[in-house]
Amino acid sequence: MSFNRLIPEDFVVSSDSITATLWSEGLVTLTNFFTSSVQEAGSSGNFYLNIYQTSSTNASAAVQFAVAYGNQYGSGSSFYNNAVIGSSPTLTTYGQYQVLVLGDENANFTFGGVTSSDFWAISVDRTRYKESLFPGSLSLVLSGNTGNITLTDDSQVAPSVVFNEAGRVFQLVSGSQGTVNLTNPNGYSVASGSYGWLLPDIGTIILNQTALSASIGLASNPTYNSDGLNNRAMFNAISGGGSFFLNSQETISSDYIFIRARNAEFNYSENPSFISGSTGEVIWNSFINNPQTFPTTIGLYNDTNELLAVAKLSRPLLKDFTKEALVRIKLDFWSRWALTSNF
Repeated sequence: MSFNRLIPEDFVVSSDSITATLWSEGLVTLTNFFTSSVQEAGSSGNFYLNIYQTSSTNASAAVQFAVAYGNQYGSGSSFYNNAVIGSSPTLTTYGQYQVLVLGDENANFTFGGVTSSDFWAISVDRTRYKESLFPGSLSLVLSGNTGNITLTDDSQVAPSVVFNEAGRVFQLVSGSQGTVNLTNPNGYSVASGSYGWLLPDIGTIILNQTALSASIGLASNPTYNSDGLNNRAMFNAISGGGSFFLNSQETISSDYIFIRARNAEFNYSENPSFISGSTGEVIWNSFINNPQTFPTTIGLYNDTNELLAVAKLSRPLLKDFTKEALVRIKLDFWSRWALTSNF
């Protein structure tokens, strides 16, 4: 076994962005939407509804995303305790997203300059995407009482990227897959604000109830101390629209390590069978006059001689004093890391 110490010039780091379909079974566009009657009737149904790509009783059923409704005053759902006015699932939902997205329990949701006291939230299931949602890929059709609307984000036309506690923030506008409908200023009505936010770094879409009500008649039912079925209303709007297209995005960091075997290196074997145990001489004359080796494996060690990674060559490599070799090892870091070698 022979060793060579690597120098800084032997290392190169690169990053590549990879996009992929978001939904289960490789579906590019989600067109069928199902809920679970058990979940909806249970205690969690007061807070959110899980949406599946097929009947929830099917073996292949998997949660694709969840919808929830939040109200600043706790309206639209029954109180936990009638003695505590306003404390309800919708208030809890509002507060959770308030802290998650805004980072301040006293901050307000302001969509395109218009503050709203309630919203719908679409949270993509964490197993559906690896790192984030892909800005510019969104195309969500919503059906309301007065028509349909297709929403996308303004990442392709926004002059700069806005950040908040949840990471990047893009306004939801009328359009499809990053192509913005600019018939209204900025792709939405200034009077009612944008249609919400795309928060790609936490896999969440926040929908502005005020804008949707003004545009397609999709209004919430903030009945005081009563279940307004607002989670079901958003599910009906999505299933009625019948089309939800969205991609995931992942940045893969790759480390390239270049292993150089110069002509005078790695030409002898350290296998004990080649050395006389009594005299320490090389047994085989061919190893003296014309040594040849056939490297098959490269190991990466740290300074304490601990083996960290192994790269296997695709075929044994003939090495002697007349030949030099350059092997490139690639380490990809994502949900699982892989090691490959090229020469």
